[in-house]
Amino acid sequence: MLPALRSLDFMPSPVPDRPGLLIRDPYRFSDSTLIVPPALATCLEFFDGAHSELDLRAHLVKLTGDLDVGALLQHLVDTLSGAGFLEDERFEERKVQAERSFADAPEREAIHAGAGYPANATELHETFTAYMNTAMDTVASGNHHGRALAIAAPHVSPFGGIEAYRAAYAALSPEDAERTFIILGTSHYGHPDRLGLTRKTFVTPLGAAITDTGIVDRIQQDGGDGVLMEDYCHAIEHSIEFQVVFLQHLFGPQIRIVPILCGSYAHSLYEGGLPEDTEPVRRVLGALGDLAAEEGDRLLWVLGIDMAHMGQRYGDKFKAKAGRGEMQDVERRDRTRIHRMEQSDAQGFWDLVRENYDDLKWCGSAPVYTFLRTMPDARGRLLRYQQWNIDEHSVVSFAGMQFHSN
Repeated sequence: MLPALRSLDFMPSPVPDRPGLLIRDPYRFSDSTLIVPPALATCLEFFDGAHSELDLRAHLVKLTGDLDVGALLQHLVDTLSGAGFLEDERFEERKVQAERSFADAPEREAIHAGAGYPANATELHETFTAYMNTAMDTVASGNHHGRALAIAAPHVSPFGGIEAYRAAYAALSPEDAERTFIILGTSHYGHPDRLGLTRKTFVTPLGAAITDTGIVDRIQQDGGDGVLMEDYCHAIEHSIEFQVVFLQHLFGPQIRIVPILCGSYAHSLYEGGLPEDTEPVRRVLGALGDLAAEEGDRLLWVLGIDMAHMGQRYGDKFKAKAGRGEMQDVERRDRTRIHRMEQSDAQGFWDLVRENYDDLKWCGSAPVYTFLRTMPDARGRLLRYQQWNIDEHSVVSFAGMQFHSN
C-alpha cells in the first residue's frame, strides 16, 4: 500500500506562474513547501493508506494517456516522501529527531519572530509602542471592577488583531508586573483532551521570560495523565508566544509565566457530554481549580484565543468579508458565546460550541472552557470585538476581554 499523507496545510498556490496546490507542514517537522500541479493534484487522494501503487498507476495512465508512467509515479512518491509529507520511515526519523531536539534544548526559541512581529529588539519595541500608545489608558480608566483576574486576547498575528490585543492588554496595570501569568493558549496541533506543558524558558527578541517550574511541576503531578510534559507543540505554537511578547513589552523581559497549551475537547464535541466527563480532563480541571484557589490574585490568567474561522480557507463555500454578508450573522453568534463567557457560564458556553459540531470553528474554545471551569466566580466584559480578513476570502474573529472577581 502507498503510505498516507500526513496532516498538512493545503491551499491554492499563491505563485501566479506556478498554479496548483501548495503543501506545507504546520508542525515544522519539515521545512519543505511543495506546489503540486493541477493535473497531479488528484493523485494525492491515493495517498490514504488504503490504495496501492497499482491504483495510482492506473490513475496516472488515465490522466496522461501513456502506459509508461513508472518514472512519474516514482518521482511523485519520492518527492512527497523526501519532503517528509508521508507517514513512512523517513518521516518517523524526522519526527523523532525534532522532538528529541526540542526536549534537549534549554530554551524555547522565538520561532515566529520576523514573521508575526519584528525580530530586532529595537524595532519590536517601537512597533509595539505604536500598537499600544493610542489607547493604553482609555480602557483601563474605564475599569470599575478592580484588579483584573484575567484577560482574553487574540493569538492571530498582532498586526491583524491589534485592536483587540490593545483593548485586552490596556486593561492591565503596572502593579500586575509582580504576578505570575498563567497563559492558556490554543493547541492547534496537540493531543485532544490534554494539557501540553513545558519547563523551558521562553526567549523572544526582548529577552527571556521565566517559566515557573514549581507551578508546572505541580500541575503535572496533580493533572496525571491529563498532562503531556515537554509537549513538542510548544516549539511551533504561536498562541502563547504572542502573549509573551505583549507581556514583556509592558512589564519587562523577565516576567514569570506558566505556558499551558489546551488541546481541543474533541471527545465532548463529537461524542457528547461535557469535557470533564473523561477522567484526564476532570483531573486537569481539578488541578487548575486547586491552583487558582490557593494562589489567588498572585496569578493573572491570560487566554490566547481566536474565535470564528470562516470562508474558503477554512472549508466554507462562501467568500467571507469582515463585517459583511454571512459575517454579520457570525458576529451575532460570536457575541452570544461571548455573553456566556462574561457570565462565566461554562456549560452554557459549551452548549453553544457543540451546536452543529462548532460550525463557527472557534479554535479558542478549549482555553475558554478551561478557564471558565477553573475560575467559576469570575465575571468578564467585552472590551473590543473584531473581525479580520486573513486573506481575500477568509475571516477570523477575536476579542479583547477582561475578567474580574464577582
